[in-house]
Parts: sequence; C-alpha cells; structure tokens
Amino acid sequence: MKSQAIIYAIAGFLSWLMAGAEHYYISGAVMICLAIYLYLAIYSETRTLVDFRGLFTIAWIGGMGLACLKLSRLQTDWSPVTWICFFLAYICFWFGFEGKLFGKKKPFPDKIAINENEATRRRLYNCAVGLTIVSTCCFALEACLLKYIPILSDKPHAYSYFHVSGVHYFTVCFIFVPAISLLYLKACRDAGQRPRKTIWVCDVIAVLLPILCVSRFQLIFTLFLLLLSYLAMSRKVRLRYVVIIVLCLIPLCVALTFLRHHSVSYLNGVFAMKDPNMPIFLTQPYIYIANNFENFNALVRQLPAFTWGTRELFPFFTLTGLKFKFPDLIVSTIYTTKEELTTLTIIYDAYYDFGIPGVAVFSWFLGTCCKWVHNAVGKNQNPIAVLYYAQLAAYLLLAFFTTWFSNPTTWFWLAATTAMYWYVGRRNKTPGDGKNKSE
Repeated sequence: MKSQAIIYAIAGFLSWLMAGAEHYYISGAVMICLAIYLYLAIYSETRTLVDFRGLFTIAWIGGMGLACLKLSRLQTDWSPVTWICFFLAYICFWFGFEGKLFGKKKPFPDKIAINENEATRRRLYNCAVGLTIVSTCCFALEACLLKYIPILSDKPHAYSYFHVSGVHYFTVCFIFVPAISLLYLKACRDAGQRPRKTIWVCDVIAVLLPILCVSRFQLIFTLFLLLLSYLAMSRKVRLRYVVIIVLCLIPLCVALTFLRHHSVSYLNGVFAMKDPNMPIFLTQPYIYIANNFENFNALVRQLPAFTWGTRELFPFFTLTGLKFKFPDLIVSTIYTTKEELTTLTIIYDAYYDFGIPGVAVFSWFLGTCCKWVHNAVGKNQNPIAVLYYAQLAAYLLLAFFTTWFSNPTTWFWLAATTAMYWYVGRRNKTPGDGKNKSE
C-alpha cells in the first residue's frame, strides 16, 4: 500500500504539471497508465475483479485520465481546487477502506457462502416475480397517466419526462430482477433442482422495460448489477458470460441512442469534439465519462456559496415529502459545461455543501462503508447480501457518472434491498417446538 501511494502521488503530480503545460495527451496517458497499474496491483493482492478499491481506481483515476486528454472544446484547464478535490477523493477513500479505526479489512472469500435451502429458493423466485409484476404495473400506470410510451414518442427528450412522482421509484425496481434470477438459478443448480421457466419471462421483461423507457442508464445499470453479482459470487469466472453481457449491451445502447431521436449531427454538435471525424461510438462514451469531471470544475469555478448540507440531504427531503412543504430547502442550480450534459460525479454534492473538507470526509466515509460491506458479505449466508455488494460496486464503477448518495432513487433501491434481505433471510417457526428455526 505504501509503495502504491507513493507512485500515485508522483504520477498525479506529473499529470498535473503536464496539464498545466498543455501537454494534455501526456497528462491523460499518465493517469490512464496509473489506473491500470493500480488496478492490476489490487487484483494481484485480492484475486477478485470486483474489489471495491479496484473498481473505484478504474472509474476515478481512469476517468480523470480520459478527461485530461481534452478531446472536446467543452473542456478547459482545471482549477487547482478541482485537482485537489479529485486527488483527495481517491486517497481519502483509500484511507477509509484500509484504515483500522472501525476494524481491519478482511480477505475477500474465494466463494460467498449462501444458504440455498428450499425456502430461500422459493423466496428468491417470489422476489423476482413480485418485482417484475410491480414494475410492469407501475410502468403501465405511468404510461396511462402520461398518455405516451417513450419508445413510441417522436420527442427527443420524451424519456426525461416519463415519470410520475412516487410511482417511478417502483417502476425502476426492475433493475434487480436479472441479478435475483442469477441467485435463484445458482441456488437451483447447486440443489440439483430445475428452475421455473417463469424466471426467464421475468428477465425478458426486466430488459424490455428500460428499452421501452429509452433509458440507456437503466439498461446499463440492470446488466451491471447482473454482471457484478456474478463476479462477486465466485473468483472462478467464465469469461464467455461476461462477453455475452457486454456484446448484448453495446448494440442495445446504440439502438437506444437512435430511438431517442438524437441524430449523429445533433450529438456531434452537443459534444463539440475537436476532431469532427471521430466516430460517434467513441465520442459518446468519452463525453459521458470525461465531461462529468468538467462539470465538477464548472461547479468549483462558479459556486457562489456552500449550501451546508441541503444538497446531500435531498433524499431525506424528497422521501419524507418535506420538499413540498419547504421548497426553499431544495437547491436546484446545477453548474455544467452545457445544458444537455447534466451528469456529474460522485463528489459533486459533497463539494457543493462543504467544499474541500466535504469531499475529504465524504470519500473517507464511503471507503469505510465499503470496508464494512466487504467484511460482512463474505460471512453472510443470505443471498441478498450479494445485491448490497453489487449495488455498491456499481456505484463505484460509475463514480464519474452522478452523485448517487444524494439521489433519492439510490436510497429507495437500498430500502427495497433491505426489505428483500429480511424476507429471504427471515426465520420461520417450526410447528410443535415453539422455537424459531430456519426453513
């Protein structure tokens, strides 16, 4: 750890110097190489592809590296405060994960022990079917109330307005279905049981719903949860499953781009790439990663005053309904490089509320929570514990994307996971003995 921290400090400082001298390609290359080196070092230590530190390394340092290339005219030189926040976010997360204040980090198990009895299998199946029914019904309700389905609409931003307050939280719960199906199928295979065919219908519906919503994010997140759950359950990974998921994801995302009625010329105009001949399948993922760091820099340069907690408490104000009674509590101004590009980073609201100290404390606390989940999941026999791990892994892998923990949907998903955790792992009373025992 000490040698890696020294290499991180030296490489980061070199990238900062190269960016200041406008050697952007060198600056970006240094950070990208650093991300690869650190990820491989973490993998050699843990022998798992989904270690929290490794995922955050690829997302954060790798994302910084792409942003440092400055391939778009939207990108400008970062403020020194921006650089400090980006470096603190990673190093404080690392200290939180490796620190001994709340216990030591334990080795990740070769295989997560899961209780796979008949009751567990039945309850996993019920969760998958129940979530599918709830999501489908809520989607139908939203379509009836709003009188359109995004995929059939000719409006470019129809997907952005397809939500009914309170209902949409339940609609997007389909993201869990493929991952729960995986847990169910594994439990059936280990028990030598045939899975019910209905589970495949649930999976098809769970993939179809984000396509009907024309939501690339929801589709990506659904498949990411599936992939991360698979990778977390065992180190013996069958590469063909990973390849199949990735090969399915790419054409679906491209198709959704066109179903949103966004032409290539429109997207190229929004992305403002320095090389106009760069193909759209490269410019789109580049901007959706790199420009988020630029949006954070815009926040640093334009923010007139800190908001002292109101941004990060937004989920509390929303889920309790306080935002309707006290609308002044909601700070809605978002500082971005362009109106159409509104995705942020995981530390955006931490800086918005408390500046540099907010970024440091938030990142440290996030690292500490990741360590706690890392230690807990290996010894927990409830299969839904894998979903906690997969969700947190997805948030870290997409750390460049949005603020996650000041998003009410994130907390709704965690609450839904907790409800399923209780349901799947609850103990029933055995007749005749008056005591609680596992089924």
